[in-house]
Order: sequence, then structure tokens, then C-alpha cells
Amino acid sequence: MTDVTGAPADVLHTLFHSDQGGHEQVVLCQDRASGLKAVIAIHSTALGPALGGTRFYPYASEQEAVADALNLARGMSYKNALAGLDHGGGKAVIIGDPEQIKSEELLLAYGRFVASLGGRYVTACDVGTYVADMDVVARECRWTTGRSPENGGAGDSSVLTAFGVFQGMRASAQHLWGDPTLRGRKVGVSGVGKVGHHLVDHLREDGAEVVITDVRAESVRRILDRHPSGVTAVADTETLIRTEGLDIYAPCALGGALDDHTVPVLTARIVCGAANNQLAHPGVEKDLADRGILYAPDYVVNAGGVIQVADELHGFDFDRCKAKATKIFDTTLAIFARAKQDGIPPATAADRIAEQRMAEARRH
Repeated sequence: MTDVTGAPADVLHTLFHSDQGGHEQVVLCQDRASGLKAVIAIHSTALGPALGGTRFYPYASEQEAVADALNLARGMSYKNALAGLDHGGGKAVIIGDPEQIKSEELLLAYGRFVASLGGRYVTACDVGTYVADMDVVARECRWTTGRSPENGGAGDSSVLTAFGVFQGMRASAQHLWGDPTLRGRKVGVSGVGKVGHHLVDHLREDGAEVVITDVRAESVRRILDRHPSGVTAVADTETLIRTEGLDIYAPCALGGALDDHTVPVLTARIVCGAANNQLAHPGVEKDLADRGILYAPDYVVNAGGVIQVADELHGFDFDRCKAKATKIFDTTLAIFARAKQDGIPPATAADRIAEQRMAEARRH
């Protein structure tokens, strides 16, 4: 079913009538010469220009792409608010297989669309886009972050993303066990690519035992070669989440890792990982709480990357960014305290704190 504009009616219903909507602006972009089809979603500019990455992915349908952009943009508003940034939330998705259709012409066309928004949306890397891609986009758009150091950027944001997740893990351990160290704990990491492999380094340095899995055999091999002791690999995530003696589970691949199938069989006491949108649907956070599993909200602990790219707009300083990312420890503890005080799951507590900051900004 479509509405009078020809857009899928359920997408417009989400945008204008559901709790998941409330977005300020959604832009559909097309450049037939290069094959570009993209969606830019701006959820909020209450705290400042919307900031969020560009995902390049072979969606099954345009409708699915729009829905993903809406969800991701909303998540960025909350992430940026809790990271203490003066940015609202936005996200873009480019529809298609980056291995097949990504080209300089397509990225330049995309850059022109972002530039046409006049700074309301600031873009960066995400799944399927990299520093080299942002360097191309930046040729047409000055509101581009995640660029290479040679082009005035900060380079790979996965370094501080992993560092922030590690701080969230330390806070989770502090809250649950009264000690922020992970020494002697068994941590399962699903996805050891961009962010996951840095996280394993932090965990091993802190003395944790690590169990890993990844759909790419070469990613697993790289970790095992780098850490010949203290790290083991299992066949898949299904095996990982059922591993006996697992203290912490870190989903670091794509979203939806926590659902009606995985939560009942999790052996870990803590879930804290880098993946976005880990809760497959509303209510999963309560299922985790009912099982006594402490959930560190994903958009809180994985904010190190957005802290880094936001800093590019002011002249990148790694030490300044790392200091901000270190505060993820305190923010995570504050969320757990609010959850306990209000008798709600941590994900709900995080949302309330973020919504409060955005509401206060709108009043000023």
C-alpha cells in the first residue's frame, strides 16, 4: 500500500505517527548517472547539527533502507546526547552492494547531496564506508568527518570506539562485581573486525580470557596470530553465547544480536559490545533484566567513534578525544544507578537521560 506520494504508507506512518518517528527531515537522493540511491535521515538538531555515519549496504528493498536510516538516525540523537556532544542525530544509507557499485562518481554525487543540506547533517564512516571514501565525499562536502589525517581528518575511529566499549565493560564489572578490572574474567567477542580486534587487545592487556568468533576466517586468524595465548576461537555466535563460564558477551558485528532466541541461552552475566541496535525489538531489555543479565546500552558504550569524528570539526586532538571517551565509564555507571533508582532496565534509563538533555536544549 502506498500513500498519495507513492511512498510506502507504513514508512510514513513510522515517520509521523509512531514512537519511533519524530524525525525532522528525511531526504531521498538519486543520481542516475552514477547509480546512487541514498536516504539521509535527520532525527534531531536540538543539540546542534545532526551527526552520524553513512552506511553502504545491499538492502533487500528501498523500504528496508528507509526504515534502517530512521532507526539509526534516532539512535544517533541518543548516542550524541549521552556522549555530551553538541550534536543531534542523523544517519545516511546508500542502497547497493559496495563491492559492486561503489565508485568515485557515486561518492562525489553523494557528497553533493550532503552539502545541499547546508550543514544540518554531518557525515562520517559506517558499515561499508571507509576513510578513503570520506576523503572523496569531502571533495564535494565540507561537512564530512572520518577523513584521513592527510586530508585534515582523524583517520580510523574504531580505535576510540573499542576504547569506549572497554570503559563500558569496566563500569559494568564495577557495578556487578565491585571491581572494574577484567582480569580473570572470560569475555566472548562476536565480530573481530574494525572495532572487535582493538577490543581484544584491551581485554588481553587487562588480563581477561577471550573467546572470539567471526564470519571471516581471516579476521579470526589475525587475532589468534596476534594473541597466541589467552584467546580461543569458536565456530559461530550460537556457540559463543552458550560457552560455559562466560562472564561478558560483546556483540561487535551487525545489530539485532539480542532477541527471543539468544537471550534465553546466554551464559554471560553482562552484555557490553560495539554493535549498534543490539536489542532486536522493544521488550528485550526487560527479558535481559529478568534473567539477571546486566545490559550496557550499546549507544552509550560505543560512542568513542562519534566523539572522535565530532572533534574533527574543531581540529582533531587525540588526547582530548580519549579523555572524553574515558568518561564513558562514568556515564555507564550513572545509567546503572538511575536504572536501579527508578526500577527500570538500563536501556530505558539511558533513553530517559538522553531525552532529558535534548528536551532541556529545546527550551533554551
